[in-house]
Amino acid sequence: MPVTHSAEQTIPSDRTVRLLDTTLRDGEQAPGVSLSPDEKVEIANALERAGVSVIEAGSACTGAGERQAISRVTDLDLDARVTSFCRGIQTDIDLALDCDVDGIHLVVPSSDRHVEDKVGTSREDNLEKTAELVEYATAHDLWVEVIGEDGSRADLDYLEELMGTSLNAGADRVCFADTVGHTGPERTAEAVSRLAELGPVSAHTHDDLGLGVANALSAIAAGADLVHCTVNGLGERAGNVALEEVAIALSHVYDVETLELTELYGLAQTVSRATGVQLPPNKAVIGENAFTHESGIHTDGTLKDDKMYEPYAPETVGRERRLALGKHTGRAGVKATLEEHGVEANSDEIATIATRVTELGDRGRRVTDADLLAIAEDVTGDDRDRVVELLDLTATSGGAVPTASIRLSVGGEERVASGTGSGPVDAAVSAVREALGSMADAELESYHVDAVTGGTDAVVTVEVTMVRNDRSVTVARSEADITRASVEAMVDALDRLLASDEQPLTPADD
Repeated sequence: MPVTHSAEQTIPSDRTVRLLDTTLRDGEQAPGVSLSPDEKVEIANALERAGVSVIEAGSACTGAGERQAISRVTDLDLDARVTSFCRGIQTDIDLALDCDVDGIHLVVPSSDRHVEDKVGTSREDNLEKTAELVEYATAHDLWVEVIGEDGSRADLDYLEELMGTSLNAGADRVCFADTVGHTGPERTAEAVSRLAELGPVSAHTHDDLGLGVANALSAIAAGADLVHCTVNGLGERAGNVALEEVAIALSHVYDVETLELTELYGLAQTVSRATGVQLPPNKAVIGENAFTHESGIHTDGTLKDDKMYEPYAPETVGRERRLALGKHTGRAGVKATLEEHGVEANSDEIATIATRVTELGDRGRRVTDADLLAIAEDVTGDDRDRVVELLDLTATSGGAVPTASIRLSVGGEERVASGTGSGPVDAAVSAVREALGSMADAELESYHVDAVTGGTDAVVTVEVTMVRNDRSVTVARSEADITRASVEAMVDALDRLLASDEQPLTPADD
């Protein structure tokens, strides 16, 4: 249900806008992020599925390992144009050519701070050298985009002269770069509108002022038809403008389609896993809370009309709606969540359960599915026999290979198994799966260490979400030992999931 459009909207719905992803280059410049060639290939394939038009695969000048990674991406023969970042140096262009890229992004200084202080040249020499580099690159059949670094702080007359010189020398397009996230939509519009008079123009915005999306949309309204983005807004400092935010804003607000939106959440998860940067829970589009409702008023309204408190359906971007439990949960949310788990309760029981959930939330606790079901069992008097129960756990990590042994009660039958892994938690989880055999076909959707208290007697809280047969359950457990907390949470989640399975328990695999 897009917004109502007016004839005066700044971006008409018939505009063609494409997205360039620089996660593999600018995104990788975020502190602590380093992508292997395999990870770059995985992300590039995900970007291709999403329909990204241009993929900046890296900086060929970085080193041999980076050139190997870029070459791996070019070997994929993607529909997307694959490019390399190049400084204003001819050898950078040669190194990019060695990677067999389709094109380059030639970054040249545009502000006096960069022209004179960083590079140590003059405006005139900068113009001459830029033209020479563009001619060299195009003579080698490269697609060329010239980026005026620090363009948002450049003298606009000089920026216009520099970009005009680039186009006259044969560049395919030029780019307005708000390199340090310095400017706002008005300055962006002024600069881009002047450059758009010269030829095809792109926009490269950062989020230091929280204006990344606003500046990108302003640039498009002023004539830009290509926007540089990164998945999850990764990048230096506060990051680049987020690919998923630009794509959904253009689609929802302006009816301008750029990507396969249903691929966005899977793409976000792929990048998060590869980079080790977790998705912020309150992040637009891809954050855990984006389609999660806890407030009783919001939950009740959403259950009556799923458009009541959401701008667009979660399925639009490959998500699902979720009802969370906490101090704000009302009876409607409790009732709906119990129904998801196949638990029946009358109106009086639901009111009592809702009150106890609120009391638990008032104590600062996150209320998990397991908490709710335990409360429901107590209120309704519906005692449940456990399907899987942890009897004993031993884990060691002092040797070369961490190992763990486990003893479970499964439907009244005792099962013992051992496992190895990259750490004691991984080894213990392997042992659990070995003991359960085919019954352990649930997927570990998320694993979070939520809190650690101080001191030598520190207590860690581990929260897991597991999915089986389209059902999910979240369980949190707190222990002094992270391995025991992890295994208890996983076993309790499996117990809840298996309890809903009407099929008889099968013996462990051989």
